[in-house]
Amino acid sequence: MTNHSTLDRGAGIAVWRQIMETLKAEIVSGAFGKGSRLPPESELAARFGVNRHTVRRAIAALTGEGILRADQGRGTFVASAPLSYPIGPRTRFSEIVSGQDRAPDGRLIGSASEEADALLANRLDVPLGTALLRVETLRVADGVPMIIATGWFDQTRVPNFVTDYADSGSITTALKRAGITDYRRKETRITAELVEANDARQLGLALGQPVMVMESVNLDMEGRPIQYTRARVAADRMQLVVNEAG
Repeated sequence: MTNHSTLDRGAGIAVWRQIMETLKAEIVSGAFGKGSRLPPESELAARFGVNRHTVRRAIAALTGEGILRADQGRGTFVASAPLSYPIGPRTRFSEIVSGQDRAPDGRLIGSASEEADALLANRLDVPLGTALLRVETLRVADGVPMIIATGWFDQTRVPNFVTDYADSGSITTALKRAGITDYRRKETRITAELVEANDARQLGLALGQPVMVMESVNLDMEGRPIQYTRARVAADRMQLVVNEAG
């Protein structure tokens, strides 16, 4: 069992936050399943070598994220684990979420036409100035916002994408309706930044909180780029898992 010796008090990270991250990692790994009861505060305090106030602050933070819930007189229970999100050649939000017994949904926030600049032309392998479709979407699991994404497509290949996505809530379905029956991930680049104001409102995050940023390119089965996406992920609700076998 983990004890207080695992906490790095010289790392510049508050001890309560280290406890919070340790508990979150254990919940993600399945050590504490959904609906299971956490040990009492006194037991956790002894385990980590801290006072109960420090443990209480860590639990409060996890409760605020919706990972734990406190039942008066009964204890603290796991409400939901952060979503485990594998990154590989076949990355499908709806399939990933459904596979973890959660309900996926996609919401169209906005769309517009724009010309390909140098970056977009390079990512989509199209000439400068090509007419592109830019789509803003919000991906949700069990009603909880997870990802806000900006995606670009060659407009001539997906002329009815906005209508099809708004109708289905699925990028895979919208692409199939455009005749793109399957696709694979070429690459994903992962960085981090502080959430911007518009994204904070959509994701329900406080300003100053971090988000993971995933820049990805998807190819059709002939190897032609069909989609470039810049997605911002609520870092406290999702764990990215890189599929090295892919």
